Amino acid sequence: MKLVVVSAGLSVPSSTRLLADRLAAAVERAAAVDVQVVELRELAVEIAHFFTNGFPGKALAAAQEAVAGADGLIVVTPVFSASYSGLFKSFFDVLDKDALAGKPVLVAATGGSARHSLVLEHAMRPLFAYLRAVVVPTAVYAASEDWGAEGLEGRIERAAGELAGLMTGLSAGNAATASRASTELPGARSEAHSGFAVVPFAEQLAALAPKR
Repeated sequence: MKLVVVSAGLSVPSSTRLLADRLAAAVERAAAVDVQVVELRELAVEIAHFFTNGFPGKALAAAQEAVAGADGLIVVTPVFSASYSGLFKSFFDVLDKDALAGKPVLVAATGGSARHSLVLEHAMRPLFAYLRAVVVPTAVYAASEDWGAEGLEGRIERAAGELAGLMTGLSAGNAATASRASTELPGARSEAHSGFAVVPFAEQLAALAPKR
């Protein structure tokens, strides 16, 4: 399985990249995955050019392809003005509209104060819900005081376990679907639906009407 990590950190070293790496390592402990990291800082110029000419540069095109082909994503942004960074949002604006449909995503953010932790719920989760991704229940926020303190590692492990579970489950489900489809004749109904009777809506309404 392929895990792609999208980090929007701007500095080197970056607390955003540090959190991204720790989340990826936790997923690796929970499942057999190949990890690829996309550093948005390195794509900033190509992203800006995409908005003006409509064509991705070589590095941006590779990043778009990696995200579209991933079995799961970890996305991490620093908090700016109580929301995700402009660079973070711009990258997801240049993806194909169906690139994240049905894809498991773990959302995370870093900031200087715990007061910004709600960015995960009021900004990031709605964004990926709009993109039709499957966002794991546990989101991870790391304020400056969280590094080295109790609690952060537990959240990382829990969120990583949820992402690994979704990735593993979806992969197993896809394999089972492919196997079942290969044994069926064209046009035949699958066993899962062979005993399912469809009742027309008009008949259902008629059954509910008062008897005279």
